[in-house]
Amino acid sequence: MNKQIKLYLYTLSIAFCCACTVSKSVKIKESELPVAFRNAPALDSTSIARVPWKSFFRDQVLQQMIDSALSRNFDMQIALKNLEQSEILLKQSKWNNIPQIGLNVAASTTNPSNTSLNGLTLGQFLGKNHLEDFSANLTLSWEADIWGKIRNTNKIALASYLQSQEARKTLQTGLIASVSKGYFGLLMLDAQLNVAKKNFALNESTLKIVKLQYDAGQVSLLGVQQAQAQLQVSAGLIPQIEQNIVVQENALRILAGQFPEKIDRKSLLDDIRFPEILSAGIPSEMVSLRPDVKSRELDLTIANYRVGISKAQMYPALRITASGGVNSLLASNWFNVPGSLFGIVGGSVIQPLLQHKELSAQYKLSLIDREKTVLVFRQTVLNAVGEVADALVNIEKLKAREVIAANRVKTLQGAIVNANELFKNGMATYLEVITAQGNILQSELDLASIKRSELNAISDLYRSLGGGAF
Repeated sequence: MNKQIKLYLYTLSIAFCCACTVSKSVKIKESELPVAFRNAPALDSTSIARVPWKSFFRDQVLQQMIDSALSRNFDMQIALKNLEQSEILLKQSKWNNIPQIGLNVAASTTNPSNTSLNGLTLGQFLGKNHLEDFSANLTLSWEADIWGKIRNTNKIALASYLQSQEARKTLQTGLIASVSKGYFGLLMLDAQLNVAKKNFALNESTLKIVKLQYDAGQVSLLGVQQAQAQLQVSAGLIPQIEQNIVVQENALRILAGQFPEKIDRKSLLDDIRFPEILSAGIPSEMVSLRPDVKSRELDLTIANYRVGISKAQMYPALRITASGGVNSLLASNWFNVPGSLFGIVGGSVIQPLLQHKELSAQYKLSLIDREKTVLVFRQTVLNAVGEVADALVNIEKLKAREVIAANRVKTLQGAIVNANELFKNGMATYLEVITAQGNILQSELDLASIKRSELNAISDLYRSLGGGAF
């Protein structure tokens, strides 16, 4: 007897040891990441992504728009509902290893044929032509989680819940970047509208002078027409930019979950300031902060658990069942305890035989799915590192372009003053004045566009590093 017990314990210990090695999890090596980002200003382990978004974006109107988007945007609300669903499934998964218990109450009557064996026997021994049966019992069914199927299923539920959280964070970082870039675009349009109005006033003044000279016979009608055409260029820009401003305001309001209306603002494009040095940190830190990367890592975790489940399907399953309650042929004896009590206990070991090929194919498919998940994770990391590098070089080169564009505007502003003075004194032609006015108009519009692109690149850097996820 002792030998049988020892053999049983030995077999059980081997089963549990095998349960721990049914499948081996695949992990990602951090050594595959580069040491630093390309074009990073300095090797600094502290990333701007750790700065809360309200401390990074300091404009109050922008903060209000972002707050509204995070609470009222419909995509964000859908993500929150998905998170609630995952939370319910996670709570339910905790009951997966609990025995299934059911209550069964039944009553039946059987009327066999009077000429059948059952009918003759029933009439002879019981003196009646029908048989009644009353029962009430509890049933219990439980499967021993030897190979970790239930344990891995519970872990999948947890990983799915965490993945829903990362999906919400991914949407949040995207919304913060989209709202900020939309707001910067709105400020750029404000600056361009101001440029167009100033240039219109300048062209209007030039046209008056040209008309006076035309009346005095100093210039031809062609000079008046060219001055008018230059004025009309500036005039045409004004309604176009005003149209773009309204469309941009509507888009921002809708993104924030609001109906289209005007956005009251006092800030100018030049008022938006960020730190001169924007630390990107190191790639390994970015991987730990970016929610989309963490979500792909959870995909790998889920794939590992599914491999374990598909592998465990090929091993024997130990199931224990039990049933007990009261049973009687007469309703009056239903609760005649202990006479009406009954109980059944059973155990079974189920080993798939004919399904082995199918289960083996499912296991191999799960291995391939896991390999695909690893590739998707690596691709996501690669794209994330590339996004950071792109944002860094964009910021660097846009800053250089802004300096050049600002100097050009300053030079042309001086040229405008000189051209007007020379023109009034008859030392410059109207063509030189018109050319200078056209150049300053385009240069100031370009400067505003470059400033907006630089601010957008900063928003992209903040998002690509995982900023705004907290």
